[in-house]
Amino acid sequence: MQKPRFFYGYRIMAASFLLVFVNAGCGFFAFSLFVKSLQADMGWSRGAIMLAFTFFYMAIATASPFVGRLLDRYDAKRVILAGALLAALGYVLLSQMKEIWQMYLSYGIVGLGMTGVGFVPASALVSNWFKKRRGLAIGLMSSGVGAGGFALAPLNGGYIIPNFGWSVGYITLAVIILIIVVPLALFVVRTRPSDMGLFPDGAESLETDSNQIKDGLTLKKAWGTSALWLIAVSFLTSQFGQVGVIQNQFPHLEDIGFPVTAAAAGLGAVGLGSAVGKFFFGWLCDHILPKYACFIGLCLQAAGLLVLLNIGPDSSLAMVWLYAILMGLGAGSWLPTMSMLTSTTFGMASYGAIFGVMSFAQSTGTGTGPLVAGLIFDATGSYQRAFIIFLAMFGISIPAILAVRRPVSGIKS
Repeated sequence: MQKPRFFYGYRIMAASFLLVFVNAGCGFFAFSLFVKSLQADMGWSRGAIMLAFTFFYMAIATASPFVGRLLDRYDAKRVILAGALLAALGYVLLSQMKEIWQMYLSYGIVGLGMTGVGFVPASALVSNWFKKRRGLAIGLMSSGVGAGGFALAPLNGGYIIPNFGWSVGYITLAVIILIIVVPLALFVVRTRPSDMGLFPDGAESLETDSNQIKDGLTLKKAWGTSALWLIAVSFLTSQFGQVGVIQNQFPHLEDIGFPVTAAAAGLGAVGLGSAVGKFFFGWLCDHILPKYACFIGLCLQAAGLLVLLNIGPDSSLAMVWLYAILMGLGAGSWLPTMSMLTSTTFGMASYGAIFGVMSFAQSTGTGTGPLVAGLIFDATGSYQRAFIIFLAMFGISIPAILAVRRPVSGIKS
């Protein structure tokens, strides 16, 4: 078979970039844009609205290990296509909701669907197709998260919702998912190079592919290692703090007197910083141990939160941008470092299943942090105490990640 001039893995990387672009732009970054409108139109408290975000991410947490197992065994395109259709259905239901329980149910449906569209399949695809510079490939793919926030948050938060309302905003998210993800699943996605008679990195030898698939710990063996638990604890606590801040920064900045356009721009700047950070931290994981790259990212997030705690009504917009850059760059570290920690610590034999477990921990923190912030705001009228709690969470995640040790198992990453 003649070797193709253009390695198909680059198309897989581009497709994976677009998967996480849609997942983040239509999911994570989109949620907080609806908070003020729903509070004004429906009369719901912020704590009640943030509970929907918890349902959203707990659905993702619950589904992630199962999606990971499916990706280890079956064709990724079926998983991605089913996820896209389910997520779009959830957003259509959200556009028609009248009661708060309908919001919770619909966001649960969206969460189940987004699990099949986002980080678990995207990271598995790129890890299957690349080995020599896997960190850089993961970083390029992961930058789609920040790019999604940078491109779609101002579109929805700064234009569609203020001019057409939250219902049209939810329909817009459904349309974006369908027109981008469905064609990718049908015409581009291939789970492994072997599906096309190819090999990782465009190699000509079978040895690389067979080693990559067979080498590593099973999920059952990984459960017995301290590394799995330390990584899980670090990502649970850090995402509790990081996402608790990011999902409430938009209403917080509005509350202290910043105009809606400036607040939306701040959210977009976090997305841009995250895009740059994901590329950088992916590259960095090829040059230093992933746990040290993760450590740097966590420190940047903690520094950004300290800046946010010192922003007041009289602060300049430059302070908001300083916070956004630090938080965005630091937040960009989580996906590339979590993916590389999984592959280098446990190997590729059960990558999807183990990464799914990591995603369960990460998504649990992601889903609960904003809820805690919303409840504290309802009780005190301020996010100040919540932000202090989030800062303490980084005090747990940083030493946990530094304590990670690779199991002695002869894994070839």
